[in-house]
Amino acid sequence: MAVSGAVLVLFLIGHMVGNLKIFLGEGTFNSYAEWLRTVGEPALPARTMLTLTEIVLALAVIAHMWSAVSLARRAAKARPVKYAARRKSQANGYVVHTMRYGGVIIVLFVVWHLLDLTFGAVNPKGYDATPYDRVVAGFDPSRWWVTAFYVVALVMVGLHLRHGLWSAFQTLGLANGRARHLLNVGAAVLSTLLVLGFLAVPLAVMIGAVK
Repeated sequence: MAVSGAVLVLFLIGHMVGNLKIFLGEGTFNSYAEWLRTVGEPALPARTMLTLTEIVLALAVIAHMWSAVSLARRAAKARPVKYAARRKSQANGYVVHTMRYGGVIIVLFVVWHLLDLTFGAVNPKGYDATPYDRVVAGFDPSRWWVTAFYVVALVMVGLHLRHGLWSAFQTLGLANGRARHLLNVGAAVLSTLLVLGFLAVPLAVMIGAVK
């Protein structure tokens, strides 16, 4: 769970940095998108590195989901009878709502994101448009509901990431002593920065700062 999550966090950081290139202009953003498809040439065929990255990400997602299901089953098997005393716990409150249901929302978000901006299947401009045009068309003010969905999904990503980072630090034995507070704050700061970074693009298109 921790290792697969770490792979996904690294991807999110790189993806966010790439998204923010849209503020450098249409040419820069489209050139970056083209570079993703051609990196490694001419030593490697076109799209080789991108395909390998996609495979690693897919495996990380599958491993992450498999780990979540396995841990839930192990927990249920370890405690088949509920505690007699009812008390609010992190496992029954924040974690359940954020990690489980939030995870479902995130999966739906990823599917829509791919259909919209990667494959162009549900994008007004379609697949043949440039990446910049697809982004602008996808978050056009007339499609406010798409942006609203992104906002909700990204907030869930942030909450998921906040708890996931902290859990990973604990799992890897890093959250001990004085480092505990710093890592807790660091998880919150990184999650917040990633959410704001990803939200910057759709909101900028909505208000006309990117057009």
